[in-house]
Amino acid sequence: MIGRLRGTLAEKQPPHVTLDINGLGYELEVPMTTLYRLPAVGEPLTLHTHLVVREDAQLLYGFFEKRERELFRELIRLNGVGPKLALALMSGLEVDELVRCVQAQDSSVLVKVPGVGKKTAERLLVELKDRFKAWETLPGMSGLVVEPRAADAVSSAENDAVSALISLGYKPQEASRAVSAVKEDGLSSEDMIRRALKGML
Repeated sequence: MIGRLRGTLAEKQPPHVTLDINGLGYELEVPMTTLYRLPAVGEPLTLHTHLVVREDAQLLYGFFEKRERELFRELIRLNGVGPKLALALMSGLEVDELVRCVQAQDSSVLVKVPGVGKKTAERLLVELKDRFKAWETLPGMSGLVVEPRAADAVSSAENDAVSALISLGYKPQEASRAVSAVKEDGLSSEDMIRRALKGML
């Protein structure tokens, strides 16, 4: 099992990143909550990882914090929740927001995540309630402030944001409409994704 990787951030193509380690490029899929915290391309980066081995592929998932990886592992242990749905849940909600949602047994936010219907949301809340009893929410995490980064060309950033939302399960029209509603000159793709997700949830 690959548990952690440390290298240089070589590429960001939401929701994928490439980490260069001594000339070897590791491609990882990350939740948007991790993407928002990444440094600029060319900067050093350490990611906590989870490797999923299937018959047709070996997939590596990366997380900025161990806590995010633990949440991902809790989610994929649940019946009917695969890595894609787990990433969608984690991309729309910070760890603490999801924990609070489960503790309050509030399904209204979960049903807005693509791939989560009313029945799935209710089942997730029931199954996660006991698992989350030991989890404490950290004050101020949901209001995390991320420093703005230099933006790419607007069209490129906009396309990256739309592609990332589609990869999370949103329909192309929904993704395009959500990004168009929040785009501004100078916004990076990460900022557009964050605003678009907040607008949809």
